[in-house]
Amino acid sequence: MPDFQQIAWGYELTYPEDWAHLTLGDVEGFAAKPEALSPDYIGDRSGQLLIRAELMTTGQPIEPIWNKHIGMVASMMGARDVGSAAWQLGQAKGFEAEIVLARKDERRFWVGILSYRWLLLQFSVLHLKSEFDYFQPAMTRVISSLKIIREAAGILLDDNGIPRPPGYDRIAVKDVLDDVQDPANWLAYNGTQSIGAMQAFCLREMPIHGWEITEYEPFPNQKGPGFARLQLEKDRKQITLGLLPYQGETGGVDTPARLVYKMR
Repeated sequence: MPDFQQIAWGYELTYPEDWAHLTLGDVEGFAAKPEALSPDYIGDRSGQLLIRAELMTTGQPIEPIWNKHIGMVASMMGARDVGSAAWQLGQAKGFEAEIVLARKDERRFWVGILSYRWLLLQFSVLHLKSEFDYFQPAMTRVISSLKIIREAAGILLDDNGIPRPPGYDRIAVKDVLDDVQDPANWLAYNGTQSIGAMQAFCLREMPIHGWEITEYEPFPNQKGPGFARLQLEKDRKQITLGLLPYQGETGGVDTPARLVYKMR
């Protein structure tokens, strides 16, 4: 069994049982000790692995995304030399680079990026050069254990067969929309997954549970309605599903999403 499973975004991995894990929005951090996940920590065993998930919906090739990412990271870190190479892990493909920092910098820095369908993962590994023998094999094992979720445990289904991740609880529709004329045909759920993660979740889980996605408008989209919208069909039942961004107790998520749908 994986030690960590990100059900909404759809990936899982294993990490050493004595390591620490921290979730901050769509970023997952792993380190040999909890203090190492604090930006102010400078002691021993300060190495960390960060994984950031993003949504890809435009069909854009990954090369320009990588070029922009590696350029930004290199500039931010003041890197002296950057050379990237193609990288593949299972069905996910991307690029990786060992970034050479200034000579006086005692840290080793590695970054990578992988894409699979609508999922984009950015990786960064940072540790002291003096601790290379400990962190390099450990980080390699953690990253190599990463798998795309095929069937996630803990998925919840409501009476209409609509899946949702754990942590999404039903709320009154009037708490979300104040102009609904037929509330009996509506359902709403509140949670703290980001709107990107919830789109990834729906794109993956709806077909698994028998729903055909006949139309999809992603968010953000300059021409869209201001939220993500999916048209679903199953056994002659039609549902309009909206993922609505909101502000609230977000747990570090920049733009969490409510799940709201209408049965037709």
